[in-house]
Amino acid sequence: MSAIGVVSSCSCLRPGVWLLKPGMQKMSSFGLHTAARCAAKDYYEVLVLGGGTGGITMSARMKRKVGAGNVAVVEPSKTHYYQPLWTLVGGGAKQLATSARPTGSVMPKGVEWIKSQVTALDPDKNCVWLENDIKISYKYLIIALGISLHYEKIKGLPEGFHHPKIGSNYSVHTVEKTWKALQDFKEGNAIFTFPNTPVKCAGAPQKIMYLSEAYWRKTGKRSKANIMFNTSLGVIFGVKKYAGALLEIIKERNIAVNYKRNLVEVRADKQEAVFENLDKPGVTEVHQYEMLHVTPPMGPPNVLINSPVSDEIGWVDVDKETLQHKKYPNVFGIGDCTNLPTSKTAAAVAAQSGVLDKTISLVMKNQLPTKKYDGYTSCPLVTGYNKVILAEFDYDGQPLETFPIDQSKERVTMYHMKADMMPFLYWNALLK
Repeated sequence: MSAIGVVSSCSCLRPGVWLLKPGMQKMSSFGLHTAARCAAKDYYEVLVLGGGTGGITMSARMKRKVGAGNVAVVEPSKTHYYQPLWTLVGGGAKQLATSARPTGSVMPKGVEWIKSQVTALDPDKNCVWLENDIKISYKYLIIALGISLHYEKIKGLPEGFHHPKIGSNYSVHTVEKTWKALQDFKEGNAIFTFPNTPVKCAGAPQKIMYLSEAYWRKTGKRSKANIMFNTSLGVIFGVKKYAGALLEIIKERNIAVNYKRNLVEVRADKQEAVFENLDKPGVTEVHQYEMLHVTPPMGPPNVLINSPVSDEIGWVDVDKETLQHKKYPNVFGIGDCTNLPTSKTAAAVAAQSGVLDKTISLVMKNQLPTKKYDGYTSCPLVTGYNKVILAEFDYDGQPLETFPIDQSKERVTMYHMKADMMPFLYWNALLK
């Protein structure tokens, strides 16, 4: 959960399996919610931390199990964002306003919305602490706090965003700057970065690069652009099948890829980006840029760092198959804040929500969880203004595809699914 609002991760939602059927069946049960600045009660049977994709989805499911009045969601942000659309906003294909809804409008009817920030978790006493020393107790706790952006870990940011020619699709404050930088490009280096941390939607840093290349081709500027993808990783994409397809596109479009390069400083006044060579620690290289797209370092929310519910890094420590906490049986985690070894996307959250629903149902009956999450996640890799490669895969990086076609091929149909169908299903089905 970010200070800029509630966000969700990468967009593709496995339509045939767990979105269309359960989502559409339950759409009619939603409406206005009960809202309160402070908690109406100091105890709830199910307490959900976070009002992003995972939090709203699970609160809707829990409402049907224990009743709306027994469920509360702790979320300070007034706006809920469908962030997967920001790739297209940064590329000029969608308007930012279409990605936002009031948080109240996505809350399940009757579920208590506690407009506050979590400041501490005490799972040994089955309670959490909110701002102003408010204590809330629970029988079951679902942690869906998302992932935090850390622009400040790059020297020169976030203040560098006040200068032109630099943007980032990961923040509501900077995504429109990406489109402005794209339009204002004249000639020189266009640099796109990938940080040396876990990120939500690992394909997004590339998507804007492909859109930029397509835009400059369309506007006659492509020959003046030296496009560079500087990634901290050693591969272009973690799944071999899709990596091969992407490398073909990169070769065909004459894009330079520099591996093991981590952005450490932005000198926005000079239009310079400084990268550390991760194969040679301490060795840096400086690149002049005409356009720079920054993917920020990311990490667990501060409240989870050194928390009893977290691992040594700060991610919620859950069983990778059941999503039940490894130490506290009445605590569960979902989405970007967990240490599940899969990509952090909304598609993963949607798949996880079905498993977690079954897990909690059995735990409530004092039975052992049996439903297992296979790590399914998805990322629609936008490669142009009408092309998408739909990557779907499991924990082992093996393709887990929905459609009876080769999804490593660029397809117009998949673009329309990403741009038009998925946002509709997100607002009208997944969250409900």
